[in-house]
Amino acid sequence: MRHAPTTHPTIFEQVEIIDAGSEGMSVGKVNDKVIFVPFVVPGDVVDVQIVRRKKKYLEGKAIKFHTLSTKRIDPHCSHFGVCGGCRWQNMQYSEQLYYKQKQVFDNLTRIGKLEQPVILPILPSPETRYYRNKLDFTFSNHRWLTEDDKNLESGMADTRALGFHVPQFFDKVVDIQECFHQKDPSNVIRNVMRKYAFENNLSFYDVRIWQGFLRNLIIRTTHAGGLMLIVVFQHEDEAISPLLTHLLKTFPEITSLYYVINPKKNDTINDLEFRLFAGEPYITEKMPPFKQNAAEIQFRIGPASFFQTNSLQSFNLYRTAAEFAGFSGNERVYDLYTGTGTIANYIAPYIGNVIGIESVESAIFDARINSQINGIKNTLFFAGETEKILTPEFTAQYGIPDVIITDPPRTGMHEKVINTILTILPEKIVYVSCNPATQARDILLLSESYIMVKCQPIDMFPHTQHVENVALLTKKVSPFPTAQESS
Repeated sequence: MRHAPTTHPTIFEQVEIIDAGSEGMSVGKVNDKVIFVPFVVPGDVVDVQIVRRKKKYLEGKAIKFHTLSTKRIDPHCSHFGVCGGCRWQNMQYSEQLYYKQKQVFDNLTRIGKLEQPVILPILPSPETRYYRNKLDFTFSNHRWLTEDDKNLESGMADTRALGFHVPQFFDKVVDIQECFHQKDPSNVIRNVMRKYAFENNLSFYDVRIWQGFLRNLIIRTTHAGGLMLIVVFQHEDEAISPLLTHLLKTFPEITSLYYVINPKKNDTINDLEFRLFAGEPYITEKMPPFKQNAAEIQFRIGPASFFQTNSLQSFNLYRTAAEFAGFSGNERVYDLYTGTGTIANYIAPYIGNVIGIESVESAIFDARINSQINGIKNTLFFAGETEKILTPEFTAQYGIPDVIITDPPRTGMHEKVINTILTILPEKIVYVSCNPATQARDILLLSESYIMVKCQPIDMFPHTQHVENVALLTKKVSPFPTAQESS
């Protein structure tokens, strides 16, 4: 009898981790081949088992530690190493900031082709724990099993979970007991919800077969005291009202309680009806003014509204954008990808007028409401794809902006938007980005007419690899005067 050949995993011994890379991975090298490894820290020396081979790199996991980096700290969360939410939690915060700043530098020099970019010291987050104002938990019938679970007899472990998805597993969810992202009562609400579901035999969603009653729990909070819950169900059921009533009685601090019926095969809910079960239809966040002796800005946040998830750090982000713009008081500003108009309304009291453009119509509705409640009358908002609205014809009607502030999604600005900017040539561009790689790409495309004066990295998401960056671009001075200038 012939046996199929056995395949043994490839293991590289004593690999030194030399850098922190993208997607929260750290980087090692073997024979000039890059290996990405999660949950390790630069300075660690580890044995790495290869789990995935790509043409230009390898992916692996650490199976043995020979040397522990001096940059390490003990992670504070018991779920670290499985939950992919904060992969840098075992790294000193000062080192996290160093590698985030390095990420900005590397992208600007390698992708943006800038030789010596002026990068200001990164702004650390005012809070490194409990800094988020929004968390989205998933109900799943496929709990990620721990080693203790696997040692139980078959069928002994309960497979239901309420928590976060495991990276690279579409169906697996870590059953979160305590999360350090959001202040209480967030943890208590989630655990009470799970307990109620267990006691009342409510089914958890099974993404493999698209069935199950409970789908998602979204918790939103504000520093002004708002607490919004959004519970997502797969179908209508008489169990909805008792569950929501139980939450209200247990947590009287809830100021807004919604539910959504989502029968689709994906988790997006912004295209569905948000049904207000109890409380106010929105929560409110307050932000200090840009300049002293001015009124604070209030933002109403509905169930589908976008708002920066790190409220305290978002003030530093918006203040940086305003400072980079250097407003004198009469500017015309275009705020591209304006979202719910947070930046537009924040800067409106200090300029001539601002036009905001955003593809999500409900966000534009929120932007207009936020202008109204703050008594702001010099804003104008348009709903639609930025590349379709921002045209030379549009600027001919509404005027060429002195300043463009742009805060695009992770994919960066559309090529048509960049081409229009290079046609209308505003004096300044303030580019806010959550992805330094695509920001650097766009800065290179704009470099035919603009130079990057400086940029400011900002840490919005401690213990993760993500970094925000605000860049100031100014129009190059042409050596050839225009006909108008000559006359």
